[in-house]
This record gives sequence, structure tokens and C-alpha cells, in this order.
Amino acid sequence: MRTVLHQLGRYKKDTVICILMTTLEVIMDILLPFITAIIIDRGLEASNMSVVLRYGILMVVMAFLGLVFGAGAGKYAASASSGFAANLREAIYNNIQTFSFSNIDKFSVPSLVTRMTTDVTNVQNAFMMIIRQAVRAPLCLVFSYIMCLIISSTMSLTFLIALVFLVVVLGIIMVVTMKIFNEVFHKYDDLNASVQENISAIRVVKAFVREDFEDKKFSKASANLYKLFVKAEGLLALNNPAMMLAIYFCIMLVSWLGAHFIVSGSMSTGELTSLFSYVLSLMMSLMMLSMIVVMISMSMASIRRIGEVLEETPDLAEPDQPITEVQDGSIDFDHVQFSYKHGSGKNTLSDIDLHIHSGETIGVIGGTGCGKSSLVNLICRLYDVGEGTVRVGGVDVRKYDMEVLRNQVSVVLQKNTLFSGTILDNLRWGNPDATDEECKEACRAACADEFIDRLPDGYETRIARGGANVSGGQKQRLCIARALLKKPKVLILDDSTSAVDTATDAKIRAAFEKKIPGTTKIIIAQRVSSVENADRILVLDNGRIDGFDTHENLLKTNAIYREIYESQVQGGGDFDQPA
Repeated sequence: MRTVLHQLGRYKKDTVICILMTTLEVIMDILLPFITAIIIDRGLEASNMSVVLRYGILMVVMAFLGLVFGAGAGKYAASASSGFAANLREAIYNNIQTFSFSNIDKFSVPSLVTRMTTDVTNVQNAFMMIIRQAVRAPLCLVFSYIMCLIISSTMSLTFLIALVFLVVVLGIIMVVTMKIFNEVFHKYDDLNASVQENISAIRVVKAFVREDFEDKKFSKASANLYKLFVKAEGLLALNNPAMMLAIYFCIMLVSWLGAHFIVSGSMSTGELTSLFSYVLSLMMSLMMLSMIVVMISMSMASIRRIGEVLEETPDLAEPDQPITEVQDGSIDFDHVQFSYKHGSGKNTLSDIDLHIHSGETIGVIGGTGCGKSSLVNLICRLYDVGEGTVRVGGVDVRKYDMEVLRNQVSVVLQKNTLFSGTILDNLRWGNPDATDEECKEACRAACADEFIDRLPDGYETRIARGGANVSGGQKQRLCIARALLKKPKVLILDDSTSAVDTATDAKIRAAFEKKIPGTTKIIIAQRVSSVENADRILVLDNGRIDGFDTHENLLKTNAIYREIYESQVQGGGDFDQPA
């Protein structure tokens, strides 16, 4: 709770003003029935029109002030709650940006989306109700009861029966519904996961004619959410009957006792009239409090979920005195062990002892799941090693400023992503200050200029979200050009030419030799043709180094590499290359 409320920031002032104005509004409302009693007893019954006029004007002024205070409270409540929600979303988003891959793995993407949308909206609505109604209702309750005690202490004591009844009933309802709402938000995550997965993979769904299957899966998630909401709302619906029972009980009690007191002369007509007003105000305050408790019970689950994200500490911490310069592109793995789940006993990489010279071109090959991507993720410190050391430029990667390291170790990940905007906008993710000529030079090196020049708008062509309007090969070449703009000391291509024909692949590798000869290049590939001309080739098998040598030597000494090579050559070569 403290973590979430800390995000209120500069809207604390609006919150305090809202509470102050709400208090003044309640005072105006509470005094009106008291003045009504004076008008009836001293004015109307005594036929004193001057009293009626004087107190009537006072009532109008107080009603106007109540209106002003109420409008002001509403304005500042809206400002404070909306600002609070905006701050929460920004804080969540900013904290997510600091997460390492292992932190992101801890939360699912649909869950993070739910926390930034549905959960924040719940907290916003609850906060508005708290600073507005949760201030007004208790004040009305207390002040109304005080006024009832002033008018008739004997009759006021009987109201405690209704209060105790309501507190017990509402308490039971709240305890049960809070448990249900905790489960509701987990179901929201499932629903969002179903929607996100279906929409992001809509082409696959249609290609395999799985619309009916996806519809059923979504309907199941939606039905689970529906059942929980019906159960919760069904319990909350008992609030109103319980409240009405208490109100009618109090009205009947006031009517019966009030008639006796008036007959006996211990109470005036005006006092009975004002007592009715205070009883209704008291009961309505209780009803409002029950609604507040419902809203708070819903928001508590959201607050906990938001707090989990805000309190999540990035696994990768910046060093106290970070090194801000990478000397060269040499890479050393000293007996590295790595696991995605620490303490699980199952290593993704085991005893990796590897030494790469600056400027070398290294090919990495191996079967699916052998640890190729995991290996390169450690170089740019997307994850930290479990044991051992990874050094770049002779320095442990954990001692670098992470921004400096990642600017000098440029990675084209296995899953290429482009963003909405022009081609130039996407290229400048690599270097925001790159000139048009530098962007074109990078595209020539990545062989992306071949298709860009054919586009009607050239480099100003707009890319759809996710790069939906370019092919897989075009997307890969743009991502390579974007990485080249960083002018890195280490360039990692994680299977980043898989959708490119072998002729273009060869052109790209030739351009690398010519344009960035001093850059260390690590090429992960499934095709032998993509790595056979590398200085050395690393063969991985089940998270271990099985071979590390030249193409010719590996053919002689390494069974795995020889099997991969022969299966591709005897199978007719690459898909677009003659056997």
C-alpha cells in the first residue's frame, strides 16, 4: 500500500484540498436540518415571519456554499485520482524498462498489461471514492449521530441496534467477496492471454483453420470470469436489502417514539422533522460506506498486483563504479554455468570455456535448444551467469555500465521487431543521431537498399506495427542495418539471416568483412553455408562445447558438425542453392 500511495506525488495537494472541501460540504449539509427545525418551531408555529425569512436566507446561503464546496471537491477528486493513475502507469512502465529478461520472465505479458490497465483503473476509482465518499460518509455518520444525540439522547441509543446489524451483515459479505475478487484478477490475466495470443498469431490461426478452437478457448476464459463476477455481485446484492431493512426499522422506530414524545411535550415538531433527516443521512452514510468497502475490497487485489511490479528489483544491478569504455571486441567465457531458474539444478549452459579474439568472425551452430541464444545473451548481459565469468574487452561484463556495454555489443535477436514509423525512424533506433547517408550506408552493408530503393517512398516508407507490411527477409535486413548503425565492437546475429536467400546472405557477410573488419562478429545459424567461411566455428550440444575450430578441421574431427554438413549437402544444399 505504501509503495502504491508513494506514486501520488504532486497530487497530494489536490487530495488535501478535496478532503477539506468535502468536510465543509458535509458541515453545510448537516446544519440544514437543524435550521429547518428552528424555522418550524420558532417561525411557522410561532407565526414569526421574520424568523422564517432570516433563517430561510441563511439556508439558501448554506445550500449554495454546500454546492460550491461539493463541486470543488468533485473537481479536485477527479484531478487527484486521474493524476494518481497516470503516475502509477508511468511508474509501472518505467520499472518494467529496468527489468532484466529474468524479471520479465517472472511476469507474463498479459499479466503486466492487466496491471497497467484494469488494475490501475480499479485503484483510480477506489481512490476517487476514498477521498470523496470515504471522507463524506464517516463525517455524515458521526455528525448525524451527534445531532441525533443533541435532539434526543434516548431515541438515538435505539439506532445502535440498526448499526450493529449492518456492521455484522456487511462485514460477512466483505470477507467473502474479497476472496472472490482476488481470484477474479487472475482470471483477467487468463482472458488477456487468450486475446493476445489469438490476435498476435491470427495469420497462423486462419492458416490452420483453428477459429472455432480459439473461440471455444476464449469463451471458456470469459465464462470463468462471468461465473466469479456473478458470484461476487450476488453476494454484494445483499447490501441493499440489509440497508433498506435497517432504514425502515429506524423510520418506524422514530415515528412511533417521536409521536409519544411530541404528545408528552418532550419533543417539538421541528425536532422530529430534523430527526427524520438525520436518521436518513445516517443510514445513507452507512450504505455509502458499504459501497466504499466493496470498492476497496476490489482495489486491494489490484493494489497488491501493482505493488508486486513496483517492488520488483531488477536482477541486473549497475556496479557502484561502472566502467564506461569497452577497449576492444575480445570475448572470454571462463568456465561459465548458466540456468534460467537459479537453484533448479538444470543448467542451460555448462562449463563454457571459450576465448574469442577481437575482430574474429565466429560461427555458432548446433541443434535446437542447445543453448546458442543463451550463450550470446550473456555477452551483452541480458542475463547474468550463475558461475564463472564473461569478459568483453578483457573486463567482466558485470563491471560495465549496461548502456555502454549494450551500445558496444550490438545484437540482432532471433525474434526481429520493427516499430510503427518510417524506415528511417526504425534505423535510428540504432543511433538517434545518424545522418541519412549513414543510414543508407548501413542498409547497403545489410543489402536492405535493394528493396528500399524499389519502394515508392524509399526511406520514408512507413512500417506497420511489428513490421507487418514487409517480408521476413526484409525485416531481418533492416534489423541488421539498425544494429550496424551503433558501430559496435561486437556484432551478434542470432539466426538473423534465416529468411534471407543464400546469395544475399553471402553478400551481407562479404560486406561485413569490408565495412567492419575490426568488429568481432558472432553468427548463429542453422545453415552451414552461413558459417563455413568464419574464422572459427563453435559447435554446441546440450549446453556444452562439442567443438571449436575451423570448418575444415571440424569436418575431420567433429561428428556433429560433419553430420549437419552432410545432411545439408546430400539433401540438395540450401533451399535456394543448387546441389
